[in-house]
Amino acid sequence: AMEDVSAKFVSQKISRTRWRPLPAAALQPPDLFATGSWDNEDNRVSIWSVGDLGNAGLNGEYHGEPHLLCDIQHNGDVMDMQFLDQERIVVASSTGTVTIFRHHQNNQTLSANHRWEKAHYHVDQDTSCGGAACTGVVCNNPEIVTVGEDGRINLFRADQKDAVRTIDNADSSTLHAVTFLRTTEILTVNSIGQLKIWDLRQQRNEPSQIFSLAGDRVPLHCVDRHPNQQHIVATGGQDGMLSIWDIRQGTMPVSLLNAHEAEMWEVHFHPSDPDHLFTCSEDGSLWHWDTSTSVSEKPSFLHQGGRSTAYLSHSTINQSVVSAWLSNDPTKDRMEITNLIPNQTLSVNSLDVLGPCLVYGTDAEAIYVNRQLFA
Repeated sequence: AMEDVSAKFVSQKISRTRWRPLPAAALQPPDLFATGSWDNEDNRVSIWSVGDLGNAGLNGEYHGEPHLLCDIQHNGDVMDMQFLDQERIVVASSTGTVTIFRHHQNNQTLSANHRWEKAHYHVDQDTSCGGAACTGVVCNNPEIVTVGEDGRINLFRADQKDAVRTIDNADSSTLHAVTFLRTTEILTVNSIGQLKIWDLRQQRNEPSQIFSLAGDRVPLHCVDRHPNQQHIVATGGQDGMLSIWDIRQGTMPVSLLNAHEAEMWEVHFHPSDPDHLFTCSEDGSLWHWDTSTSVSEKPSFLHQGGRSTAYLSHSTINQSVVSAWLSNDPTKDRMEITNLIPNQTLSVNSLDVLGPCLVYGTDAEAIYVNRQLFA
């Protein structure tokens, strides 16, 4: 499978990679993605094209490499980023500032479209060094929600200068990530292993529900919601475990799956095929978790072409499970787990999946595109 992957060395550590969303009716695979960098003298937000499709070899395999369309300097580390629409991308900075950049496709340039200075801050917004890192951003155009090291939640609207709503002391610990549950509800994860639901229609500054990992208070770094079943949520944290939650019941995860050897930085359900989930880690691995039913028909153990693949099958497969993710131990029923990058050593900080394509970025100053995820 590695031959489907093209690499681009970019001489900066990549903290975030995001596909540009496709128009609703689009049939073609994604063609543009954005990256953000961190821990460099001069951090940048960049827009890339996946490369020349006309370059396919005899068997249809792909030989192009991503090429840079445009980039722009970014103040501070890029902590998170998300496309607001086809042209605008919202970027969270370690300085506490949140910026909307616009990609001008006619002349391939990027410009700062709007900026909320020190949306996150430690003491007060006016002190010169008071900025607190904005750790997470999520968009549901025109709304943008940000969370930060300061335990603050902001709700912005793309066309408005001031925050629509701010929950100042939403959390006494660092908020690491945020996602929408539905249009009026968000979900945050924090550095003491808690997952909280906030109803933005409520004026009170308290979460409507709190869930937590039993015992250990392991910091949670990332969260994603199942695209079709909004009660199913996946999180990952400091210990590399993948936790699956059903927010309709209980306050603890439905299942804890041993995953990475170090921090899990991102978790993403495939947006149109959520039986597939992807996680990446500080340990240099990127795992593809596959709970689709066909796995049960495969042999129980298999190693092929440098991919270490373990098939876990169960003699009595409960076909009536609504979602494989909610069985008490999904691995027992049907799950194939593949490390898509067997020999990586440095951290894989970010990944994004769309259609048949995967893009990921690493501390080894490289971005990788796999255009045949399900080949």
